[in-house]
Amino acid sequence: MNLISRRGLVALAGGLLPGRSRIRALVIDGINNHDWQAGTKAIVETLRAAGGFEVEISTTPQAGAAAGEWAAWRPDFARYGVVVNNFNGGHTAAGVRWPAAVEQALARYVERGGGLVIFHAANNAFLEWPEYNEMIGLGWRGKAFGPGLIVDERERVVVAPAGEGLDPGHGPRHDFVVTTRDPRHPITDGFPKLWMHPAEQLTHGQHGPARTTRGALERELTVLTYAWSKDSLRREPLDWVRRWGRGRIYTTMLGHTWAKEENPNVRCAGFRTMLARGAEWAATGRVSLAVPRAMPTAERALLVESVPGD
Repeated sequence: MNLISRRGLVALAGGLLPGRSRIRALVIDGINNHDWQAGTKAIVETLRAAGGFEVEISTTPQAGAAAGEWAAWRPDFARYGVVVNNFNGGHTAAGVRWPAAVEQALARYVERGGGLVIFHAANNAFLEWPEYNEMIGLGWRGKAFGPGLIVDERERVVVAPAGEGLDPGHGPRHDFVVTTRDPRHPITDGFPKLWMHPAEQLTHGQHGPARTTRGALERELTVLTYAWSKDSLRREPLDWVRRWGRGRIYTTMLGHTWAKEENPNVRCAGFRTMLARGAEWAATGRVSLAVPRAMPTAERALLVESVPGD
């Protein structure tokens, strides 16, 4: 795997176009079955390196915290152009929920035009929050929950009916090729068609509600990238977007982080470019951050150099 310097990525990304206001981004973390500290570090480093973002972090109380601690946690979403969710309280009905006022505030924020990024396992969270299930589109939900979406050999998005196929899961970390399905979308415009992504868990079997407030799931989601899963034997969506009310949501299944493991996947130049451009699109509906000239190819991954302590 080749390395490029983080400074090089900054220069290649170029920052926001002249005249474009800096984007205030809020990262939410605190509970996750993954190493959320490593995930947040990757998110913050990516957005700051891309330029054009001012990043803050809001860490929730821990599981089992006193009610007073949760009552005091009230992020003001309206202050930000984009919220990046790196929180996963669990994928079952027993999972940790946010206070009702905070959940309602996030839904209202997105509906009124706010941007939301769902980072990796954040799509596992909030099984019984209907608006969240709509916002994420596809989540770590059992096959009985609703339909799934897969990509066929002609790159058409196809519905996998509820009850069919596999429940959500993934195999061990491995290198795999990501395919850019929609080169016309602002996030993926200029991306290579095929690019190697290293040491990632390739998630399969994500499911969503059969219908959203506006229509069928397959018409509501735009699948940007996919990869062939050796476990499901299907082309599984990895990155997708949707609009909800006046807001925009970008979801990425990439970004697995595990404690006491190396996480080269979150240093992938393709992943970081997608994340930064996805965050800008969610915030503004447009993308000015350039695709770097140095990008992974179908045969070789390309990693951004890590910066200790950043």
